[in-house]
Amino acid sequence: QVQLVESGGGLVQAGGSLRLSCAASGRTLSGYGMGWFRQVPGEDREFIAGITWIENTSYKDSVKGRFTISRDNAKNMVFLQMNSLRPEDTAVYYCARGRALYMAVSRTSDIAFWGQGTQVTVSS
Repeated sequence: QVQLVESGGGLVQAGGSLRLSCAASGRTLSGYGMGWFRQVPGEDREFIAGITWIENTSYKDSVKGRFTISRDNAKNMVFLQMNSLRPEDTAVYYCARGRALYMAVSRTSDIAFWGQGTQVTVSS
């Protein structure tokens, strides 16, 4: 079993930055694809960013150039640096681990474990 705990969310003005962290316990993240997703009430959870076991990255188009995903396998952590935040980035952000070794993640069906989520609110 894997436990994922996000931190770093909060309230920020438009144009500001936040850095989300995801700490894993229970099992190593090495070899697994990791991702960040977000969800707004009443809408489906959506993919934001993913990073493979060899640190290839992928992003939702609307966050490209503003968000950066990274990982530190030694510390069993994943990060999401969010710059130039916009009000439409307001959501609960979730850290997630893929189902199988050596598999990239880009959909909710790719995920085996979720964190509890952290709220990000961007004011205009």
